Amino acid sequence: MPAGVQGESVARNYAEALLALSRKADDPSGWGSMLRQVATAIRTDEMLARFLESPRIAAESKADVLSKALSDRVPRLFLRFLQQLVKNRRQMLIPTIADEYDTLLDASQGIVHARVTVARETGEPEMAMIAERLSKAVGKQVVPHVAIDPAILGGVVVRIGDTVMDGSLRRKLAMLRRRMGASRV
Repeated sequence: MPAGVQGESVARNYAEALLALSRKADDPSGWGSMLRQVATAIRTDEMLARFLESPRIAAESKADVLSKALSDRVPRLFLRFLQQLVKNRRQMLIPTIADEYDTLLDASQGIVHARVTVARETGEPEMAMIAERLSKAVGKQVVPHVAIDPAILGGVVVRIGDTVMDGSLRRKLAMLRRRMGASRV
């Protein structure tokens, strides 16, 4: 369920509001976990997703179902937040709100996530070394998320937010090729 740029912006606003509420309740991690569980349920339970998406079902009915399902499992304020999402017809943004919430919570704790692309399967010691070097370079704790792309030939490509650090062998060969081509002229 991609949210698009506008949906991500709206989701970030809701995530910021929920983070503020969770801090007042002194349980940001717990609220994040509850939100992640609701988001996972929406992503994996097709019937729940259809129920929440359906324009034929009144927002009040959806809010009542949420109340019956969650009132004894989550704090009242958390439930009211979910019900407000339903009332505002933003319930399908819950998975995106959960992603934004996790990002905001991690950032407040000095943790950043990096997409790390390698050419081949990487062992745990290599990943620990990459995480350590990235953490030193960035000055924050970096959590790497690894993807394998044989097209980079070797080395590593790291994306943290909008910043890309390309140390791939493919890029180095392309630069060498340009230099050699430029020296011929």
